[in-house]
Amino acid sequence: MNVGFIGLGIMGTPMAGQLIKAGHNLSLFSIPSVPDELKAAGGTVCTSSKEVAQKADIIIVMVPDTPDVEKVLFSENGVAAGLSAGKTVVDMSSISPIETKQFAARINELKCDYLDAPVSGGEVGAKNATLTIMVGGPEETFNKVKPLFELMGKNITLVGGNGDGQTCKVANQIIVALTIEAVGEALLFASKAGADPAKVREALMGGFASSKILEIHGERMIKRTFDPGFRIELHQKDLNLALSGARALGISLPNTATAQELFNSCRANGGAAWDHSAMVKALEMLANHDVA
Repeated sequence: MNVGFIGLGIMGTPMAGQLIKAGHNLSLFSIPSVPDELKAAGGTVCTSSKEVAQKADIIIVMVPDTPDVEKVLFSENGVAAGLSAGKTVVDMSSISPIETKQFAARINELKCDYLDAPVSGGEVGAKNATLTIMVGGPEETFNKVKPLFELMGKNITLVGGNGDGQTCKVANQIIVALTIEAVGEALLFASKAGADPAKVREALMGGFASSKILEIHGERMIKRTFDPGFRIELHQKDLNLALSGARALGISLPNTATAQELFNSCRANGGAAWDHSAMVKALEMLANHDVA
């Protein structure tokens, strides 16, 4: 396929690399620049999002936040300016479900299809092509793009219509944040009580408390490897979506709010770019004790 990929950061670069490796023609644009490894692999460098949309039949967007997606799609040299009827826009960023529906409607007015397809699995999942992909949009469009999704991920689900993929991702981020907090508390408790947190984690991995978070992020907490990964500032953005959505729905998410406050503490201590597993540092400051 002729595929466009816009946004080649920690996640986007390995995801685009999987598509090139599979033999697809990729037109690429990113700020500040397209990584050399993708150029060397055969990707075509474009000068704008508009040029990507002109050259590609399926245009994938992978940028940090809702305003970034809006700029990529609808600025003067954005994707919309380069679209022609019958093309497909796939936003794999994690953004507002409400604004996603608005973006989809504007792209549909141009006689083009739109999917929201946020991912979970982090940098490791992107590099290993094992991402979970949560998709919102028409089933016919999903089936057309699914072969590309299968090159980037393993658990690929059409959740519902436009916006439902983003809603699913917000739910995912609630679970991830609260599980990081639980793992951090557990390892902190074990360490303060005098047990070896590495041995405690090893034992817990064989029981009902086992999880990917305990496996991967628990190890990060013990080994103090807090390079992203997935940055705290990006997880904060996702929890903001959860909490603002909860206000709009008239529901309470008390533990989500607590997790956000712990992230706020990390950020206040210079941790905006730490991996989100570093939430444990906020708990450590409260306890005056480090897990390690």
